[in-house]
Amino acid sequence: MDRLTALLAPLTALLSGVGFVEAPQEREAVEAEAQLVSAPVVADDGAVFTPISDSFRIPTENQVRIEQRITIRIAPRGSAPAPNFVDLPSRLPPRLAERHGERCLPINGIAGVQVSRDNRLLLFMRDRRVIGLGLEKACRATDFYSGFYVERSADGRICVDRDRLQSRSGANCALKRMRQLIEE
Repeated sequence: MDRLTALLAPLTALLSGVGFVEAPQEREAVEAEAQLVSAPVVADDGAVFTPISDSFRIPTENQVRIEQRITIRIAPRGSAPAPNFVDLPSRLPPRLAERHGERCLPINGIAGVQVSRDNRLLLFMRDRRVIGLGLEKACRATDFYSGFYVERSADGRICVDRDRLQSRSGANCALKRMRQLIEE
C-alpha cells in the first residue's frame, strides 16, 4: 500500500459515514484498512512512516526531578508555653548587656521569638538564653511580629551572613548580627 492510500484511508472512512463516498461492501476489507492505517507504513526504499496521528502526540519524557526543601517556622513567644516548652521568662530584665557569642545557633534550640524596641529580634532559647538578632539596615524587626520562616540548612543551624529570615508578611532579611543578652 502506498503512502497516498494510507493518508486517504481515514478520510474515506469519515466521508463514507456522511454519505459522500460509497462504503466498502465487505467487513474484512474495512478491518484490513483500519489495521493498515494504525500500523507504520514501510516504503519501497525501506523508510518507515508512522501515521499522521502519531506525529501529533506529545513525546513522553523519562526524566524525574525530585527536590526536597524544608522550611521551619519559628513562632512568636506565647503568653502560656506549650507543655513541652522550657519555662521562658515572663518579661525581660530592665537592664541587659550584650555579649559576643557564637555566629551560629541550632535551629532546634529556639523556643520562641519576640520583637524588641531597638529594631532587633529576641530569640528565646530552650536553654534559657536570650539572643538578640540584628537584621540588615533595610529591614524592620516589626515585620516579624508573628514569627518567621527559615530554610533548614545541612548543618541544622542558623548563621550570621549566611541565612535569610522570611516574615509571614513577605519581608526577606539577612542576619547581620547575633549577640547574647545577659542581665547586668
